[in-house]
Amino acid sequence: MMIRVVLPPHLRTLAQVKGEVQVDVTGRVTRGAVLDALEARYPMLRGTIRDHVTERRRPFLRFFACERDLTHDPPDAPLPEAVASGAEPFLVIGAIAGG
Repeated sequence: MMIRVVLPPHLRTLAQVKGEVQVDVTGRVTRGAVLDALEARYPMLRGTIRDHVTERRRPFLRFFACERDLTHDPPDAPLPEAVASGAEPFLVIGAIAGG
């Protein structure tokens, strides 16, 4: 399945892409599967979204789809059907901190 992914500007620059990207996911469409496909297609993103060893999300990055925060869902939880069908994108959002 072709999954639409929207990356934050700094990761789009690193991957040398403009706008959203599409990745092919076989099997269950989960956050982990989407990130695996994204890192396979854009190897320069390895380690930027999740840690190389633990595969835990990097601080200041969040995941959204269908107006829902999916950041704390398990990585193997299925993504919404609208994402799996390509109707809605999977969003990787750079969080802002400061005071």
